[in-house]
Amino acid sequence: MDLILWRHAEADMGEPDLQRALTAKGQKQARRMAEWLGSQLPESCRILVSPALRTVQTAEMLGRKYKVLAELAPGASPQDLLRAANWPGAKEPVLIVGHQPTLGQLAAMLLCGQPQGWEIRTATAWWIVQREPLDPQSRYLKAVMGPDLILA
Repeated sequence: MDLILWRHAEADMGEPDLQRALTAKGQKQARRMAEWLGSQLPESCRILVSPALRTVQTAEMLGRKYKVLAELAPGASPQDLLRAANWPGAKEPVLIVGHQPTLGQLAAMLLCGQPQGWEIRTATAWWIVQREPLDPQSRYLKAVMGPDLILA
């Protein structure tokens, strides 16, 4: 199974947290990453998005259908994200557009066995693959891509 973790792009500061919108820089970051992801993701990829405005705006840049899930909101646990993605048993790849610190904790948990305070920078995507659903040893990091690595 392929699991892609995409942190939302740069957002305005302020409250309420769920209504924070992308900045102009964040819109540019999201567009760049969406272009790269759009060229890499299979059509069958399920896209799951936090209900926060900044994650919805980030996901919209892909121009694909997505599903907003309350269980992906800020404060979700790594286990909440795994349940939503049906990891590792899903038949199709899953892209989660979410938040720190949960995305970093989840990446660490999948790649080294325990949640740690890894940082996933804004608008960056981590692509994790597990070839055999019952074999965690078949898990690997396929790619890490940030908007600053994509030529405009």
